Amino acid sequence: MTMNFFRGVMGGQPAGPQPTGAETIHKLCDRVASSTLLEDRRDAVRALKSLSKKYRLEVGTQAMDHLVHILQTDRSDSEILGYALDTLYNIICNDEEEEQDESEDENAQKQEEDLGVLFTDKFLGDSENVTLLLTLLEEFDFHVRWPGVKLLTALLKNQCNQVQGVILVSPMGVSRLMDLLADSREVIRNDGLLLLQQLTKGNAAIQKIVAFENAFERLLDIITEEGSSDGGIVVEDCLLLLVNLLKNNSSNQNFFKEGSYIQRMKPWFEVGDDNSGWSAQKVTNLHLMLQLVRVMVSPVNSPGATSSCQKSMYQCGLLQQLCTILMATGVPADILTETINTVSEVIRGSQINQDYFASVKAPSNPPRPAIVVLLMSMVNERQPFVLRCAVLYCFQCFLYKNQKGQGEIVATLLPSTIDANSISAGQLLCGGLFSADSLSNWCAAVALAHALQDNLTQKEQLLRVQLATSLGKPPVSLLQQCTNILSQGDKINRRGSKVQTRVGLLMLLCTWISNCPIAVTHFLHNQENVPFLTGQISENLGEDERLVQGLCALLLGICIYYNDNSLENYTKEKLKQLIEKRIGKENFVEKLGFVTKHELYSRAAQKPQPVFPSPEQMLFDHEFTKLVKELEGVITKAVHKTSEEEKKEEEVKKTLEQHDSIVIQYKDLIRDQDTQIQELREQVSTLSLNSEQMQNQITQQQSQIQQHKDQYNILKLKLGKDSQGLSSSQGEGAHVNGLHSEELSQLREEVEELRRQHTLQHTQLSDKDSLINTLRCGAAAAAQTAEGGAGGSDNTELLGEVESLRSRVQAQCAEISQLQTERLELIRRAEAVSSDPASSSESSADTVTVSELESRLAAQTTEAERLKEECRGLREGHAGLEQQLASAQSTVAIEQTEKTKLQQEVQESKKEQDDLLMLLADQDQKILNLKQRLRDLGETIDEDEDELDARDQFGEDDDDDDDEDEDNND
Repeated sequence: MTMNFFRGVMGGQPAGPQPTGAETIHKLCDRVASSTLLEDRRDAVRALKSLSKKYRLEVGTQAMDHLVHILQTDRSDSEILGYALDTLYNIICNDEEEEQDESEDENAQKQEEDLGVLFTDKFLGDSENVTLLLTLLEEFDFHVRWPGVKLLTALLKNQCNQVQGVILVSPMGVSRLMDLLADSREVIRNDGLLLLQQLTKGNAAIQKIVAFENAFERLLDIITEEGSSDGGIVVEDCLLLLVNLLKNNSSNQNFFKEGSYIQRMKPWFEVGDDNSGWSAQKVTNLHLMLQLVRVMVSPVNSPGATSSCQKSMYQCGLLQQLCTILMATGVPADILTETINTVSEVIRGSQINQDYFASVKAPSNPPRPAIVVLLMSMVNERQPFVLRCAVLYCFQCFLYKNQKGQGEIVATLLPSTIDANSISAGQLLCGGLFSADSLSNWCAAVALAHALQDNLTQKEQLLRVQLATSLGKPPVSLLQQCTNILSQGDKINRRGSKVQTRVGLLMLLCTWISNCPIAVTHFLHNQENVPFLTGQISENLGEDERLVQGLCALLLGICIYYNDNSLENYTKEKLKQLIEKRIGKENFVEKLGFVTKHELYSRAAQKPQPVFPSPEQMLFDHEFTKLVKELEGVITKAVHKTSEEEKKEEEVKKTLEQHDSIVIQYKDLIRDQDTQIQELREQVSTLSLNSEQMQNQITQQQSQIQQHKDQYNILKLKLGKDSQGLSSSQGEGAHVNGLHSEELSQLREEVEELRRQHTLQHTQLSDKDSLINTLRCGAAAAAQTAEGGAGGSDNTELLGEVESLRSRVQAQCAEISQLQTERLELIRRAEAVSSDPASSSESSADTVTVSELESRLAAQTTEAERLKEECRGLREGHAGLEQQLASAQSTVAIEQTEKTKLQQEVQESKKEQDDLLMLLADQDQKILNLKQRLRDLGETIDEDEDELDARDQFGEDDDDDDDEDEDNND
């Protein structure tokens, strides 16, 4: 019965009326919901799959809930899961496999798309459905994983933000999707790439998670395996995913750079010598690879991140590889254009990269600089428009914040450096500036303006450039020739003088003379320039000419604002009177406002790269829009100011400059004092450390003296015993005399040790004298520069240490005297001992023994005399040491007197500094009064800057006072 039913559904020919599609789908849904056998449900879901494309609305409306239930309950059967996922994909996906006929109604297609969004919303009504889908993706079975990937991709296409939110909060949601890239089946891996592309669109949080799931490593490996730029559509998908992960995501960009992945990009651009026959896929891949490089160095990134990536690209050779493509032959035009744009942003603002680019030579004969070759393309009207725009952008990036490069370009125009045998960049720019092609005029004018951007030196140097206009006529300056073209073109035929050319020349002149009074004087020196500008501004012209009028007003306003009044006929006041009489101030300001209100002005102000739909719309340069924004307000104020207000403003400016100079002097003085105080503190710290070391040495010496005392006491005890032994009996005379001789030998050794100790103490006393001198010098220096309280305290401590050392030296001298006295006592006892054996020898019977004793006593007497002489020398040395100590004491007294005198000088210096601070406070009050006068006159005062300066000044004064208080406390 079941088979008969499906034969009827799937196209059999039963008798009777045929059921409609909706009825058939309804029966199949009942079958899915009520059948207990898995095979019946599987057959019903297979039938729904086959009907889902033709009857998309009916299947989606009736079967979606049943299909989701199948996904939840029949997890054990991969076949029914695959059918259910395929069916859901068919009703949600909006992609048409077959191309639609041109005659097909577009409304029908829109209805199909709306239907996909409708069923997507229904599926996403329960967020658990997405979680269920993520769980199914863990199944390795091909029939489940592949349709699951396609279904999730379709959901992301229809409702990206909602699905991203569910995946983001799902545990391990992104990790499960990243596992698809490791699938050995290419079709799943490739569709996984498409899924991740949709997933990472516009969601920085998911982009970071994907990046930290090792996406960069996997994607670069796939690109290498697939053949890099020669690979197929898979390489394109990987590159698109990489662009998604890195664009406008500074965290991922930093992770990409720190992971050394920039170095792995270099082999992508190793194109061979044979560049013919590039496939469309290779061109697409190269475009995306170049785009990926630009993402890393885009001007919209933070300057630090861009600079770091630029440095890495130079160090790994990527920039060199790009320049090789730039100079290669046979490269497709669109790849060459994009390479030029990429090189532009790699070198923009990076001095080392700009210097390398300046050294690149084209493989011509003779070799020419790459910059010259590119400029030749820019001023050649036969070259494609997009290529010329790319070269202009490259030249602008080469000169961006590159004063060295600006000087080199301007130098090629100066008379002393012109080489008649070669074409230079300056010659090409002048040729383009005065050619018949208006686009070349505009590009050359903008390029030359970038050579002068924020560079006063080159603006003045360019005034020296002379041009030979025709034979027999004297040369004219480049500045004069630009104004001549403007005025002559207007006189001959305004329509013939194209707006693009005139706008380019006016932008060049405004950039040239802004913030350069010498250039303003040169411009005003030509008597025809001011009448031409006023005539242009005052006329009522058509819509196309309003922009030219606005730029003329800007140029005239610059002549007023940066005028140094060196020309009597064109001072600031006379130019303002001329505007008021011939134009009117309000009319002048209105014409000036035409520039910023222009539609193309807003477009050019958005980003540095010149991107225009057509050559005619190329009117404004990005850097010039910044200049207009900066000057419009100040020129308006300058035109409305009266001469009295300007005089008052000049006086206030001079007063402020004088005050600033005084403040700077005080700040320098305070900084010097702070430095001196810090140096003195370091000296005091060093002296304190030396004092501690000396105290340690004295402690060691005291312990040594105590040891000598103990040894001396032991010797006295031994000597007493020896004396008693010698007087006991005559029979023991020889033994006693031998023992006495041995003890005398020890005594001589002890006396020798005392002599060495005395010499050591004499040396130490000399060291202490030198230390006293050092302390005296340190005290004198401290007293000269330190403040009163701190200096006095430090000197007192040093003098206390000196007194302590002196008392210890006296104690040691007393101990030395005591030791000398005891030594003399020992010698006396020794002499007494030597006389006793002499008297007892008269009654001795052994004459030989007496003779030996007498000879020994004679030797001992000689030794005792020698010891006396040494002791006498020690006494003389001690007397000298006492004299030195007395001298040191007198020196300390003198230093104390000098210290008192220096303390008085420090007090006077402190009083003088207080007077200076009072003067500074008076100056601050005067400034406040002057600024109040400026406010009363209607002048705008930057309050934030004033408060910052005040905080800076008084903050330093307070710091200085704090330092003084701290020193006093010390």
